[in-house]
Amino acid sequence: MAKQRFISLDVMRGLTLALMVLVNTPGSWSYVYTPFLHADWHGATPTDFIFPFFLFIVGSAMYFSNRASQGVSYSVRSVKILRRTLLLFVIGLLLNAYPFTGDLDHLRILGVLQRIALAYGLAAFIIWLPGVYRLLVSAFLLLGYYLLLNLVPEPYTVADNLVRQLDLLVLGADHLWQGKGMAFDPEGLLSTLPAVVNVIFGFEAARILVASDNKHRAQIVLALMSVAAIVAALLWHPVFPINKSLWSSPFVLLSSGAAIAVLLLLVQLERLSVVRPVFNAFTMLGKNPLFIYILSIVWAKSYYLFSINGGSSYQYFFEFLARWMSNYNASLVFALIHVAVLWCIAWWLDRKNIVIAL
Repeated sequence: MAKQRFISLDVMRGLTLALMVLVNTPGSWSYVYTPFLHADWHGATPTDFIFPFFLFIVGSAMYFSNRASQGVSYSVRSVKILRRTLLLFVIGLLLNAYPFTGDLDHLRILGVLQRIALAYGLAAFIIWLPGVYRLLVSAFLLLGYYLLLNLVPEPYTVADNLVRQLDLLVLGADHLWQGKGMAFDPEGLLSTLPAVVNVIFGFEAARILVASDNKHRAQIVLALMSVAAIVAALLWHPVFPINKSLWSSPFVLLSSGAAIAVLLLLVQLERLSVVRPVFNAFTMLGKNPLFIYILSIVWAKSYYLFSINGGSSYQYFFEFLARWMSNYNASLVFALIHVAVLWCIAWWLDRKNIVIAL
């Protein structure tokens, strides 16, 4: 039964990775269908769930790695956690710097892998605590984050929120994302604290599913947990808005509740023979998530190293597709082609039994 749960986790990981590549690599950001865009500020679109799903999956995988490392000294495990955290952060920093043509004075410090690194590093020590203490720490992070943000007069505006103010103080404006017309990083330092709870949710979901002797009862417990988290998020939303950029506490609850629901659905579907080819396809993609993600970023950025007809090869490829279909469809097909190519690479790695991990 544990093997089944791990298969479902691999499928969820592969599906999430495919969606991450899809939304990160449109042919043109001017022509993207609305569901594949992030919410501008408050609220959530389907795309907003992809990143927290990945953190949830990190937490679920941690249950298996933590169980396998029982008997290993805490000092050895601690060194391994810190090493992995550092490597992930450095890889994310190098991806920001690639293709290494910019100056260090304007290098963005934070990013997706950096948040995964920090959230993983903190959660990896929290999960060593007994269950009730994990729950208390999670509640403290979510409620504490809410209270911290409300220390400033305008806690939920782009310009004045505490997440931005802390990042400006610690990192400086030139080292933050500039996508909202000002220096504001959606992977900010302070907003990483509630993201840790997404990881813990994933750990608890895997623990309940795998460790329980009564699998049916475990699934009911998780279903109730999913509903409770989503309802709590919606009830909290009028006071503390669901906001992916701020990674608000209700956003953590909403995305974690949805992640549990998706994992449960995959566990149920896994029993059906008709879905096995699809499951196998996503499982292959989910076996090397870090390598495929890094390759997707390097691949997309490398287009801009080559010029065709006075523009980037990225633009040329999109415009070529746009000759045969609408701009929106060309942009989507552009992204789908990249997902397909990366899947082929994942398929080759799987055939060679190559797993690239830290």
